[in-house]
Amino acid sequence: MRRFSNFACVDWSGAAAERPPGIAVAHIGPDGPPALLSPQPRWSRADVGEWLLQLAGDDADILVGLDLSFGFPFADEGCFFPEWDDSPADAKSLWAFIDRICAADPHLTAGSFLSHPEGQRHFRHSKDHVGDLFIGGTGRLRLVEAHQRATRQANSWSCFNLVGAGQVGKSSLTGMRMLHQIGRYIPIWPFDPVPKRGPMLAEIYTTMAARAAGMPAGRSKIRDRATLLSALAALDSPAPVALSRYDDHSTDAMITAAWLRKNAGNEAFWHPEKLNMHIAATEGWTFGVI
Repeated sequence: MRRFSNFACVDWSGAAAERPPGIAVAHIGPDGPPALLSPQPRWSRADVGEWLLQLAGDDADILVGLDLSFGFPFADEGCFFPEWDDSPADAKSLWAFIDRICAADPHLTAGSFLSHPEGQRHFRHSKDHVGDLFIGGTGRLRLVEAHQRATRQANSWSCFNLVGAGQVGKSSLTGMRMLHQIGRYIPIWPFDPVPKRGPMLAEIYTTMAARAAGMPAGRSKIRDRATLLSALAALDSPAPVALSRYDDHSTDAMITAAWLRKNAGNEAFWHPEKLNMHIAATEGWTFGVI
C-alpha cells in the first residue's frame, strides 16, 4: 500500500463570494505539527485549484483531503437526476456537466445549476422553495452517507438539501467544478487508482476527524487554543504555532490534516467493504468510512 509523507486538508466553502472566509488549508509533514497555509487576503476557490495543480507539477508526495462531497446519489435511483434526459452516467461526467452549465458563473460558483429548469427540481432551496423531485425528510443520500448514518460513524446531510448550517450542496457543486478542471492532472480517490508517486485527492469529513480526536457529538467545532491542542495531542501531533484567531474552519483543517497523517496507513479506509467499482465510478466515497 502507498505510504504518503505529507498530508493536507482543505476546508471548503460554497459561499457565493470570490474569497469566502470558510476556506482554510492546513499542511502537515511526516512529523511535527500542522500549519495553516494562508495567502493574503484569503483563499479563493481558484487559488486552491492552482495550489493543487502546483502540487501535481511538483510531483509532491502528498494526500490532500477535501471537505466536500465528490458525487451525488446515484445507486438509489439508478441515475443522478431522475426525469432529466441529460443526467450524466458517472461522476466525472457529472463534474463536467455541472461545470459546463455554470461556465458563466464567476469564482467557481454554481448558481446557474441551481436555477436551471431541470436542476432546481431536485433541491430543497429554502423552507418555501422545494423542488418537486426533492425527496422529503433527509433527502436522497449516497451509499456512503446512508452507511455513515446507519453505523453512526457520521451524520452527513443530503447534497440535495441547501437549507441549514450543515447543508453541503453548494460546497459540493462548487467543488465538483474544480474537480473537473484539475482532474486530468491529479488523481482523485476512489475514481482513479492510487498513483505510485505524486499527489492524490480524497473526500473527507472534518467532523469524523474531530470525533476521532475526542470531540463529543454535536460539539466538534473548536474555537480556542486549549481545545485545539487537546485534539491534536489525541492524534499524536505536537502543538502548532499560536494562531492570531481561532476559527472553526482553521481548526477543522489542522485537526483533519493530523488525522490523515495518523490514519492514511489504515488499509481498511482504502478498501471499505461496501465500496464496489460501480459506486466508485458514480458516487465516490468518504475516506475513513468503513
